[in-house]
Amino acid sequence: MMMKLEMGYFHIKDVVFGEESKLAGNIVTVDKRAVEKLVLEDKNLAAVTVDIARPGESVRITPVKDVIEPRVKAAGKGDIFPGVISKVDTVGAGKTYALKGMAVVTAGPIVGFQEGIIDMTGPGAEYTPFSRLVNLCLVCEPVAGTERHEYEKAVRLAGLRVAVYIGNLAKDLVPEETEEFETLPLMEGGKAYPGLPRVAYVQMLQSQGLLHDTYVYGVDAKQIVPTVLYPTELMDGAIISGNCVSACDKNTTYHHLNNPVVRDLYEAHGKTLNFVGVIVTNENVYLADKQRSSDWTAKLCRMLDLDGALVSQEGFGNPDTDLIMNCRKIESEGIKTVIITDEYAGRDGRSQSLADADPAADAVVTGGNANQLITVPKMNKVIGTLDYVTKIAGASDKTLHEDGSLTVELQVFTGATNELGFNTLSAR
Repeated sequence: MMMKLEMGYFHIKDVVFGEESKLAGNIVTVDKRAVEKLVLEDKNLAAVTVDIARPGESVRITPVKDVIEPRVKAAGKGDIFPGVISKVDTVGAGKTYALKGMAVVTAGPIVGFQEGIIDMTGPGAEYTPFSRLVNLCLVCEPVAGTERHEYEKAVRLAGLRVAVYIGNLAKDLVPEETEEFETLPLMEGGKAYPGLPRVAYVQMLQSQGLLHDTYVYGVDAKQIVPTVLYPTELMDGAIISGNCVSACDKNTTYHHLNNPVVRDLYEAHGKTLNFVGVIVTNENVYLADKQRSSDWTAKLCRMLDLDGALVSQEGFGNPDTDLIMNCRKIESEGIKTVIITDEYAGRDGRSQSLADADPAADAVVTGGNANQLITVPKMNKVIGTLDYVTKIAGASDKTLHEDGSLTVELQVFTGATNELGFNTLSAR
């Protein structure tokens, strides 16, 4: 079956509150009461504050949990976020509309120490792509006594429900811009461009345990073995974030919906390479699980008769081993690899960047050094709370100064050193 997806884009200029939710003239009007009601459907959430943060405003959002782009399925099988918000139908074909230039951002009391900050202006804003969006923020408070993992789940689902609610405002409208993405079945696709190298994208998903989860069609990625997806399935929300790893290199749901590796490979498809598809694999804690998944990943690369593979990591430290195992085993099949990662090289940049290494990893793209220190000024407004700002990974008890400024590592900024390349830092 050929997978052909038409993406329609609405370029959002502003988000405002009003009596009725609607999309008109590049402005999203949000009925705050309707959003509050939608969030508080979950019995584990006691309250929610709905707010808006715009580019250039003196606003700090923290602790950030997830960022989600509103989308809606306008035609075709299935719906957005299958297996989570909608039924478990295979997605990735038909028509999907996206509200570009805005996002739903979830925040609230800290779940794990690895949650983040989005500054809407100042030097911190330069390190997060989400400072450029109009953000509809949901600050969710748990019911007293709620377990951390239940609270995380409640906030995650609330964010997705609101993103679907906002996305649906565009369902019956005509998008300003459209793009088509098409992937042929494997045998047919292999014959389509016989003179071009066959390339696939290997996406490693964070799955190291409780609060370190990613979901594929609603299934916790730690429970899967590596498998092949059509690239367009990601654009319909087949993969969502559910983890609290370091903010700088976690893949939010927004990242999965807008994966730049997929977009760049589509751009090169039929010109300089034949983009075969996406292999998703996980990042496990135990050695046997790492061996199984890396073996399967290399096996799938060989089954797809690849000439090359791009491998992206999520997180750091323990997953560095999965990254290098994948690289080494794929290379041993005679398939050239490029790995995309970031670095934890110490504040002076002199430490070993990755926890593992191999001579096969000789083509690397890095998203920057997450340990780099930066001082950012006090903001006039905080959406969420600064109560945990000294506890976030990349901060310390010396982070908060008397004048309200913060000295932190890039680690604290959501998306700062993202390992899909969805950031403003890079080196080759």
